[in-house]
Amino acid sequence: MADEGERSELVPDRDVPGAFVVVTGETEQSWVDPDDPTRLEFDYVQRIADALDAHAPAGQRLRVVHVGGAGMTLPRYVAHTRPSSPQIVLEPDSELTRRVREQLPLGRRSGIKVRDTDGLSGIAAMPADYADVVVLDAFVGGRVPSELTTSEFFADVARVLTADGTLMVNITDQAPFDYGRRVLAGMAEHFPQLLVSSEPATLKGRRLGNVVLLGSARPLPVAELTRRAAGSAFPYRLVVGEALQKWLRGSRPFTVADPGSSPAPGRGLTHFS
Repeated sequence: MADEGERSELVPDRDVPGAFVVVTGETEQSWVDPDDPTRLEFDYVQRIADALDAHAPAGQRLRVVHVGGAGMTLPRYVAHTRPSSPQIVLEPDSELTRRVREQLPLGRRSGIKVRDTDGLSGIAAMPADYADVVVLDAFVGGRVPSELTTSEFFADVARVLTADGTLMVNITDQAPFDYGRRVLAGMAEHFPQLLVSSEPATLKGRRLGNVVLLGSARPLPVAELTRRAAGSAFPYRLVVGEALQKWLRGSRPFTVADPGSSPAPGRGLTHFS
């Protein structure tokens, strides 16, 4: 998603032939290698991919809804690792989608369908108990749209998910994580099982960075994600259990009547979608 009047561009990667970066303004939104969908250059994308891999046995079909598409890095990853998985991408930037299809076409029978609609409207139109996973990775001008982080929106996502489905949310924040805590508080009203992950520098308060939040009605694969975090090319840490409860304590959720904006992106910050 781009600000009104702000055009997204597909820029060839100078070091990887055939790969492209989706750039909006000064923000790198997606990195895509259509010849190798498993190559994930952004750290937070690898974290979401780890969560997708741990959600179900390897190769098992998953019904996934993506709120935010850009270069469609994660839909391509799922299509490659879990062939025939039905996926819906909610991406209101139809011009970007057109150029992505022209320059980085999706494979035939990829199972990926793109709807030119925003996340709020798109989720509202989805049937109940439809998705195994909903991935929320949407930004406008480097900020997460406030309507996508309210308790009411998360209630609608819970409606769309199956009983053992998982919501995976990418936001940006920095210590003391006032924004992220409120987003997580909204998720906690509808998903009893929660997990937070981020790179150590962000968790230690050294920089603004990507924070991935997971919510589910079923126990999350903490042991598997802990193993993956330890061996990741982009090391990250999990916040779970007592530490997560401390993270949440005293935080009130965003609502339609009391929305909130994510922090303004720092200069040179990338890794948005």
